[in-house]
Amino acid sequence: MRTLRKWFIILAELNKIKITFAVTLTTVAGYVLAKGGIDTGIMMPVVGIFILACGSAALNHIQDRDRDAIMNRTSKRPIPSGKLSASSAIIISITEIITGSFLIYYGSGFLAMQLGILALIWYNGIYTPLKRRTAFAVIPGSVIGSIPPLVGWVAAGGSLVDPKAMVLGLFFFMWQVPHFWLLMLKYGEEYTKAGYPSITAKISTQQVKNSTFLWTVATAVSALMVAMSGLISLIIFKLMILIASIWLIVVFSSLLRRKTIEFRPFYYFMRINYFVLIMILVLSIEPLIN
Repeated sequence: MRTLRKWFIILAELNKIKITFAVTLTTVAGYVLAKGGIDTGIMMPVVGIFILACGSAALNHIQDRDRDAIMNRTSKRPIPSGKLSASSAIIISITEIITGSFLIYYGSGFLAMQLGILALIWYNGIYTPLKRRTAFAVIPGSVIGSIPPLVGWVAAGGSLVDPKAMVLGLFFFMWQVPHFWLLMLKYGEEYTKAGYPSITAKISTQQVKNSTFLWTVATAVSALMVAMSGLISLIIFKLMILIASIWLIVVFSSLLRRKTIEFRPFYYFMRINYFVLIMILVLSIEPLIN
């Protein structure tokens, strides 16, 4: 039993379970918004995108294992720590990718599966190699975040050319840039030690803060676009998004001030995560109530 529990812990680490679960929630939101409710058809695409995202995360562990071994934050991951061999991780990753893709195709059709595979290619084939070459890889890389909700959208019968789908994808693209740059501010020295180009080596810390604030404002504006696009109907939920957006901008406005006290990037990192969680809950619950 202890061995089984240990194996599940390793698998959860390999699959970056917290991230893949969050990705799955955005797929749920996309489905519910397009369908205007929830039905049994949601099961296959949601389970499929979760398993596919797990396979993509495992593949990323394999790709980054050399750099992960150098960074304190990642050195205890399954492969660099020796808890799991790279060959075993490859088998797990391939199995999950095939299984997840099949479930999406079986439950939602070819277009949904194409989008899922596009997210995989963009993350593992474009963003992961690109982040070793440029500190600004996160900007094109953030496209990845906009794809899972669109998988849910088309799985529910929505059209990709629907302006509502575009607004939804825009929001989930926008928030990831400040999210990552805050991580870079917190772990910048470790990234540099591991050989990754650091944005703080290109521009000053204050300039990164200023850029992070601007991207956060853009995130809040895109959230308001979601509220006004027709995706949300009930006024109470529109007000929730408005209040949350104002709160986010006010919190992040302190990044513009030059302070002598210690800067805490993780504080802001968690605040933008809370904001996105509120948005996901609103987008998932409002169609069920309305």
